[in-house]
Amino acid sequence: MKKILLSIICCLAIGKMVNAQQAKPEWVSIKSNNLKCWECKEVLDKYLLEEKGIIEGGLVQWKINLLQGEIRIQYLPNYTNPDALKVTLNNAGFDADDTKASEDAYKKLPPACKRAADGGGPQPRKPCHVKPYN
Repeated sequence: MKKILLSIICCLAIGKMVNAQQAKPEWVSIKSNNLKCWECKEVLDKYLLEEKGIIEGGLVQWKINLLQGEIRIQYLPNYTNPDALKVTLNNAGFDADDTKASEDAYKKLPPACKRAADGGGPQPRKPCHVKPYN
């Protein structure tokens, strides 16, 4: 009986130590000038899910605000950091704060996801932040 009680106490203590070592998820907000349309959101969502993985890459969740051109990312700081997340966005073809998208990935983006200087983004009288119902 003492051995069972001792093993239960040890398991509980180890469990608390493991939980104490895991960092709490943190949030970071990143602006992107070419993240304004629903099509861009779908491209980025797909990239983040397929290429980086949610838990494997340290990403917990993300929320994209198309009207603001902003993505809020919740991440695990012991797996990744804000600079690495910006590189991930750049590799998906999107600008991230002051860093530019990689040229190869940017070229693969749909026309609506290009920078405004390149003719992308919302067009006059054609809002693109809401997916059309077809």
